[in-house]
Amino acid sequence: MALLPLEVVGWLYAGVSTLALAAGAWLIVGVHLRGDRKALAARVLDDALLFGIWIMGLAGGIGVLLGRSWSRPLLELFCWALTGLVVLTSWSRLRAAEGPRFQLALSLGLFVVPVVAVCAVTILTLRSEAALRALSG
Repeated sequence: MALLPLEVVGWLYAGVSTLALAAGAWLIVGVHLRGDRKALAARVLDDALLFGIWIMGLAGGIGVLLGRSWSRPLLELFCWALTGLVVLTSWSRLRAAEGPRFQLALSLGLFVVPVVAVCAVTILTLRSEAALRALSG
């Protein structure tokens, strides 16, 4: 498995995290403007946790770009959290579906496999000797 350059890792996670945070904020503002405050109140803890996880990814990506030593464990933690969330959410959706689940399983697999693969390559990259030297100070 080929490792990614640290610049690619930094920009990838900084960019994707920024997009995810912007999309989440846009969805929350949309629900708020629609007037569905009960839906917002019911999911406030979930949304706060998701924002926290995506902020971890953003901070880790920026830290890698700046060459900070704290970015390695932070971005690795983000990758483990993202992998767990994606796998568990997909499994829950698949179990809750009715009828033939093949099409849903295929579509979930087409989403889950690349996300898990990118996270695995990122973790291996962050644990490499080159990353240890580049992000040591």
